[in-house]
Amino acid sequence: MARLKAINPDEATGKTKELFNAIQSKLGVVPNMMRTMGSSPALLQGYLDLNNTLSHGLLGAKNSEFLALSIAETNACGYCLSAHSYISEKLVHIDTNSIVKARQANSSDAKTEAALKFANVLIAKNGLVNDSDVEVVKAAGLSEGEIGEVVGHVALNILTNYFNNTANTEIDFPVAKPLQEIEA
Repeated sequence: MARLKAINPDEATGKTKELFNAIQSKLGVVPNMMRTMGSSPALLQGYLDLNNTLSHGLLGAKNSEFLALSIAETNACGYCLSAHSYISEKLVHIDTNSIVKARQANSSDAKTEAALKFANVLIAKNGLVNDSDVEVVKAAGLSEGEIGEVVGHVALNILTNYFNNTANTEIDFPVAKPLQEIEA
């Protein structure tokens, strides 16, 4: 059961209503995560702004989804695993095998795999990476701008993972189980 309430878009007012209307016009729906974030228009606006800005970055849509999948798996966020598995397959057209590999921080592309592994190092070390950690991703071909964006995606996805884990947001996408549960 959800610990934080998702706001019904029909009952939203003020800035929340404005944000919901913009989300509805763009996506055709206001997902439960955003409906739940709506109780703080500042949080919802901040999430939307960072998400929108990073979506136009150097890493591209596929790598953004790969990072979201890997980070959600690491943080055991069922909502984000489900949302990004759906988005990856249906909207970004990523094949199932690549989705599973990304959740394991693996990729058939060495540069993408280096980005995924670096994201996991960032999480494991609470951002306190060392020279060697950064040199590994540089050696794999990531530019300093791309490395910066990996950090940005980690921050964005930790925000959504922690928010959904705190709220226990009701999943409104086909449910994707954590790999640990599937393998057990």
